[in-house]
Amino acid sequence: MFSLLPDTRRSFSSLSEREILALAVAAEEEDGSIYSEFATRLAPTYPGSAALFEGMAAEEDEHRRRLLDLYVERFGKRVVPIRREHVRGFINRKPIWLLKNLTLEAVRQQVWEMEEGAYRFYMEAAKQVSDAGTRKLLGDLAAQERRHADAADRIDEAVLGAEGRDVEKTENHRQFVLTYVQPGLAGLMDGSVSTLAPVFAAAFATGDTHQTFLVGLAAAIGAGISMGFTEAASDDGKLTGRGSPVKRGLAAGIMTAVGGLGHALPYLIHDFFTATALAIAIVLIELWAIAFIQNRYMQTPFWRAVMQVVLGGSLVFAAGILIGNA
Repeated sequence: MFSLLPDTRRSFSSLSEREILALAVAAEEEDGSIYSEFATRLAPTYPGSAALFEGMAAEEDEHRRRLLDLYVERFGKRVVPIRREHVRGFINRKPIWLLKNLTLEAVRQQVWEMEEGAYRFYMEAAKQVSDAGTRKLLGDLAAQERRHADAADRIDEAVLGAEGRDVEKTENHRQFVLTYVQPGLAGLMDGSVSTLAPVFAAAFATGDTHQTFLVGLAAAIGAGISMGFTEAASDDGKLTGRGSPVKRGLAAGIMTAVGGLGHALPYLIHDFFTATALAIAIVLIELWAIAFIQNRYMQTPFWRAVMQVVLGGSLVFAAGILIGNA
């Protein structure tokens, strides 16, 4: 949802060459650690992919060393403590490498996002620096990261064979997931849960289906607008490769509104008890569907998703009924 709290992060365009190099060092160190963890976790089941990740971790460590050597040469040994989360335009990565059950599908998507983001970061960074040596190194690293972006396909090839590769696991599909699916699912979950309390509070407070529908419609549209602007403002896509902020904002906003309208539409029925019974049934379906979506597309363990969504949504639902009956 839209936040009124000030954004204290720095804009990427405001970073000095010293800060850009320090940020690159920290990013390469983090990426190398993630690839090492992937290798460790996947080794028992997918030794071929694990070996690939070991090699990628070594390459990231070499990138870090080259960047750090240049930093020390130009700016001394005191490295600026700056990381991705301190700069606007970067997104917080979901730590899928910490999940108990790490799927190869989740790893493929994560690798593509990481390498695409690294390529875009170096391309934008190279435009911002004036030192010829720094610009050359950043450009070289951008080219190497671009070649790494096909690592997800190499994982498929190592595990399934070239002919067994899933046709959908292409760059276009991964970009579609990043630009539309992820913001849309986040919006659907937010809209479905956040509008429960106002809809059912209005229903039990008024006993009027028309008034309840209007409240639900207003809540759904309001949440959709808020979520859409929040997603669009989260980053411009230049550094993350997540695509147009307008497209992401529309996906998040529309799906948020859809999630909220699901349990508001039954109140178009004039009979209050029929409408409420249908709305409650839809709520139950929505909550379990969201738990399934989190498990299937966001790699959240199923019972953890149930606790987060079904239990949390049920509490919001109950709060709405209690407030409506107050």
